[in-house]
Amino acid sequence: MSDFPKVAVVGAGAVGSYFGGMLARAGAPVTFVGRPASRSPHLQLVRERGLVIDGVEIQETVPVAVADTAEALEGAQLVLFSVKTVDTESAAEGIRSLLADDALVVSLQNGVDNVDRMQAVGVHAIPTVVIVAAAIDTPGTIRHRGRGDLIIGDPDRPEMARWVTEIFERAGVPCRVSDRIRHELWIKMVLNSMANAVSALTRASYGRLREFEPTWRIALNVGREGVEVARADGIELDVDELLAQGETILKGVGNATSSTEQDIAHGRRTEIDALNGYIARRGADLGVATPTNEMLWALVKLREEHGVAS
Repeated sequence: MSDFPKVAVVGAGAVGSYFGGMLARAGAPVTFVGRPASRSPHLQLVRERGLVIDGVEIQETVPVAVADTAEALEGAQLVLFSVKTVDTESAAEGIRSLLADDALVVSLQNGVDNVDRMQAVGVHAIPTVVIVAAAIDTPGTIRHRGRGDLIIGDPDRPEMARWVTEIFERAGVPCRVSDRIRHELWIKMVLNSMANAVSALTRASYGRLREFEPTWRIALNVGREGVEVARADGIELDVDELLAQGETILKGVGNATSSTEQDIAHGRRTEIDALNGYIARRGADLGVATPTNEMLWALVKLREEHGVAS
């Protein structure tokens, strides 16, 4: 019998499918909780044949349960919360009354304020920085092309952050605990903002974005503006270190495209409000000019509004 906790994944998109799939591969009892499988080709195929992990080093099909309603959360000890940032409050409200007293919710989301927004509706979650290049190009299959590690931290419950870290590490997921998780979230958000919008607007891969100097200069401007906003918000970031890290990441996941590009391509709502949009809004609040971030946010919002999927 597995000595893993019972795991539920709320929001089985690329991120939820990958990390839930890795736990299932290690023997954890995992249930994907989402909309009715009849309305989701991805969940329907996972239910019928298991989740196919098409990875850099892993080619496997793993058994994963699929549930159509949130009632499947009852009894779950670990809940991976990976819905789109635009759905954070509504999804949190939807699961609040179903969570067991000892259930631990872990936010696997983009952005820096999801845990605060969940707390406002009565769900206490642990914040996590997710670093992975993964996509669902074919229903039933999670395609993994780079990284796949987590940074976890909760100043109020450090022992629980360590527990989650141990679980993921047993499943082969690199994981570390940070006592400066808000700092880590800001770094991840700025790094995401450097590439996501440009990739979405041009359909270019991360590697191509870096190779083409004009788009790389745009990415650098995004990063510099993000650092200035972070500093004004009390988060001290090293601009040279962050930009160098961004370059390393883009080269490392070369052929992958951004999650924002994938959303645009499939006619889905994006998370641009939690990326360039957040930098622009927070900058306005703090009196920091962010013209590049504001421009990219506006362009992606326009494509999103018109449902461009070409």
